[in-house]
Amino acid sequence: MILVTGATGNIGSALLRDLQAAGAAPVRGLTRDAGRASFGAGIEAVEGDLKQADSLKAALEGVRSLFLLSGMGAEAEILAAARQAGVEHVVLVSSITVQSHPHLRAAGEKLALERLLKDSGMAWTVLRPTQFASNTLWWTQSIRDQGVVRAPYADIGLPAVHPADIAAVACAALTEPGHQGRTYALTGPECVTVRRQVAAIAAALGREVALIEISREEAHRQMASFMGVEDADAVLDLMGGDVNDELLKVRDTVSRVTGSAARSFQQWASENGAAFR
Repeated sequence: MILVTGATGNIGSALLRDLQAAGAAPVRGLTRDAGRASFGAGIEAVEGDLKQADSLKAALEGVRSLFLLSGMGAEAEILAAARQAGVEHVVLVSSITVQSHPHLRAAGEKLALERLLKDSGMAWTVLRPTQFASNTLWWTQSIRDQGVVRAPYADIGLPAVHPADIAAVACAALTEPGHQGRTYALTGPECVTVRRQVAAIAAALGREVALIEISREEAHRQMASFMGVEDADAVLDLMGGDVNDELLKVRDTVSRVTGSAARSFQQWASENGAAFR
């Protein structure tokens, strides 16, 4: 039995499709509302909240492999519950910031969780993705309403990763031998600037989308209003204010693990253009 957390999200939904295509069974998809979930044949929808470890008790029954997202709330308690339930292998989604920006609070928390998993007695695989291509969904409202993106660091490029590639690596780790005890840094196939991202979304929409580059200070004022000063500083550093070789490095991990080339940002934009209409 494989349990996929975040089953309706960008990574989890793609992982369920990959597991289904690979013939992996049985599989459970964890969601906060199982009654509204539709995962397809062979996949059981189960309820649970990653902020409340106790809510996963029934979902973990009989599970041998667990796909776990980090940063959701109660991961330490979930790992303890998984071990108690007899889970043998955990695939954990961490972050490249553990390598590139270990001084950040969120990166420190993810590294601590990685260490907790490695000390748990369960087999483990750790995924460290860089910036998600889907982070550009932050621009959805401004593109819909005004046909414009306002962003800092317009010409700094990061190797944004397609969420489906994170899922593909996770699927391999869950269904194939040789991935336990491995840590995989995951990126897209090239660095893509904000300017090129906006152009790719415009091409997917078939209409112009203007880019207005704003200062870090202006971006910080906007972001701090809903995520707090410290988190806004951290996000802006990762967007371009404090780039380094670890953050910018393009890695071939996706192709090595899956046998398929990493998907480009242009592909993500063409697949998700409807979100911006």
